[in-house]
Amino acid sequence: MRPIPCALTVAGSDSGGCAGIQADLKTFAALGVHGMSAITASTVQDTRRVHEIFPLPPGHVARQIDAAVRDPGVDSVKTGMIPSPEAVEAVSDRIRFHRLERVVVDPVIRSGYGHALAGGEAVSRMKSLLFPLTLVLTPNRHESELLTGREIGTEEDAVQAARLLLDMGPRAVVIKGGHFRDPESSTDLLFTGTGLVRLKGPRLSSRDTHGSGCTFASAISAHLAKGNGLEESVRRAKDYVTEAIRHSLRLGAGSGPLGHFHALGN
Repeated sequence: MRPIPCALTVAGSDSGGCAGIQADLKTFAALGVHGMSAITASTVQDTRRVHEIFPLPPGHVARQIDAAVRDPGVDSVKTGMIPSPEAVEAVSDRIRFHRLERVVVDPVIRSGYGHALAGGEAVSRMKSLLFPLTLVLTPNRHESELLTGREIGTEEDAVQAARLLLDMGPRAVVIKGGHFRDPESSTDLLFTGTGLVRLKGPRLSSRDTHGSGCTFASAISAHLAKGNGLEESVRRAKDYVTEAIRHSLRLGAGSGPLGHFHALGN
């Protein structure tokens, strides 16, 4: 038995420290989980935009995953930006080979500022190879629209999109509510194939939400690593992200990071 749960993030590195690997590792640490990383790409970015992406070789990504599984071991996995179809193949192959089951996939396709982070062929491979290995998929509204080809403006639209996403293989889908138009609340929708769970929270007025999607997915992964069930993990993750946004940090000229360590009084 390991003295602490271990979670692995497979994602891109954010040089600005707001999103990607950096947000994931901060989330794991804040929630009492040992975090490991398999870096898929190095990015040059700040609080305003992504300036440059340098994908790492897929074989190198695969060997990072192998090393984490081998020692010290992996209790859950979160994937974020996977920039190439070859990298998607490598990540999917390693998840399948190691029989990793608690897999949270944040289908990062575009940055919050519209920069493409995964091309069309990479997205196609995600659908065919990675989604069937996924416990829970966590797209926002825009990602859901890109993945399904359906415009989402209402909850019924989200329900129809979730059904299409479930047909792609994941056992559950959370469509995040941060981009919906409700001025007072942010309601995430959890679909499991057997029912719909509405996870309602306050809509906070903050421009400093850089990395909120990464943080939400990694928080789910952290709670799964600790042995919580899926719905409980999603609920706790939403509560954590809400408070992290409430305590977000006014850094930089663009959208600053969440207050990942808000419980420590930052």
